Amino acid sequence: MSNSLLLPDKDPMGCAIKEYFQKGKAAKLRVFSSQFDEDEIPVKHLFRSFEQMSALEQKALLLAKGKILDCGAGSGCHSLALQDMGKEVDAIDISPLSVEVMEKRGVKSVSNTDLFSHPAVQAYDTVLMLMNGSGIVGKVENMEKFFTKMKQILKPGGVIYMDSSDLRYLFEDEDGSFQIDLNGNYYGEVDFRMQYKQVKGNAFDWLYIDFQTLSLYASQYGFKAEMVEEGEHYDYLAAITFL
Repeated sequence: MSNSLLLPDKDPMGCAIKEYFQKGKAAKLRVFSSQFDEDEIPVKHLFRSFEQMSALEQKALLLAKGKILDCGAGSGCHSLALQDMGKEVDAIDISPLSVEVMEKRGVKSVSNTDLFSHPAVQAYDTVLMLMNGSGIVGKVENMEKFFTKMKQILKPGGVIYMDSSDLRYLFEDEDGSFQIDLNGNYYGEVDFRMQYKQVKGNAFDWLYIDFQTLSLYASQYGFKAEMVEEGEHYDYLAAITFL
């Protein structure tokens, strides 16, 4: 988990978003990890409309109410959809290039800031953490810091809508048993690095968390997690209420 903002020469996703916005097309946004084979993110997908979003995303946007914080807002697709619904939203992202694109696309309130540095005090009724939004936490050891921050920026009774995936399916044998090293790091902790053309980003930690583990941490720090909806492939949307 890093509080540092990105510089343009270390911001591959921001470069991809800016190029797609300017030209209507983009090259491959490549994703590397020590745990997985090379992958890519279709940049066009980052500009999807409400109708093109997953059922979990649509559900979260419809449930979001009051003053909303959109974390890791990217190209602004969630914030724009919320604005179209007449809702009040602040978008934040650590990428200055993404923030520039969001402003040009018409997102009304945008800040180039990190969630853990965001100065708002009991300002929000809803915090949105979508597109595997649990990843922003980085590692399970950061859960205390995360929930401490949420208590600072959420109003009492406020709700975090977070989607994530349970990666246990990666460790499933043909007989249905799971080969997970219980003495090792939590199996949902992943390292990633991105590259767009010649722009290479630094490696970063990303957390995929199963609902049971999320619920245990939430209750430990004064929140209650509820399953809103399950996706088709070990993914889910949770509502985490500040009690």
